[in-house]
Amino acid sequence: MSLDSTKADDIALVIEEAIVSGELAPGTVLRQEQLSEQFNVSRTPVREALRRLAALGLVSFVPNRGVRVRTISREELHEAFMVRAELESLATEVAAAKAAPEDLAELDAAEKRFAEISRELRSREPGEERRSIMGDWVRANHGFHDVIYRVADLPLVEQLAKSARRSFSGPAVWAPGDHSLDGLYVKNAEQHRAIKQALMAGSGAGARALAREHVLSSFVLLETILEQVGAQPRDWQRGRAARR
Repeated sequence: MSLDSTKADDIALVIEEAIVSGELAPGTVLRQEQLSEQFNVSRTPVREALRRLAALGLVSFVPNRGVRVRTISREELHEAFMVRAELESLATEVAAAKAAPEDLAELDAAEKRFAEISRELRSREPGEERRSIMGDWVRANHGFHDVIYRVADLPLVEQLAKSARRSFSGPAVWAPGDHSLDGLYVKNAEQHRAIKQALMAGSGAGARALAREHVLSSFVLLETILEQVGAQPRDWQRGRAARR
């Protein structure tokens, strides 16, 4: 592997994390010259990193406008959640049959970490106080599910599910919402606990059903957030109205 390729990997990883954590909001323009200065590299690895992010669906190349963090429609978001729901429920069922005691201990720690951050989130006032912790919230959320992917050991399923997950990580982070959403955040954390308990009981079918319900209900959380803060893509409300 060439040095430029290695640099491109590193740059892509940093930018992906910034998008997923909400530091880079949908629609943000990414300028190659600024990225070159930021990472102290030539434009070659920057261009390669941006191409890799485009392949993941995280950015898009806009003619005469450069590269932008992708803005996704409601229909695309809903489809991404449906895809992830099916794949993650499969991985969770398989993990139930494979989980060793040390895996379950790791899952327990991840679930408790997420519950702790969820409580901290709800205790904060809307606005910057909440926004500052949302990166931790989404990383803890991913951390819980990533234990399940690792235990299931289904590389293709994990790859496809995480690709779908990347489609909606950003918007949920940079728009955390106000206290009217606290019940949805509570439900999200409770669903993690229920999935953990099903896995500890070795109930593959139960864990699968809970995982699917959890991912689909997470879409309700995201949809409510976007509607509340008015951060919808242009066709979000049109798609919402057509669904009713």
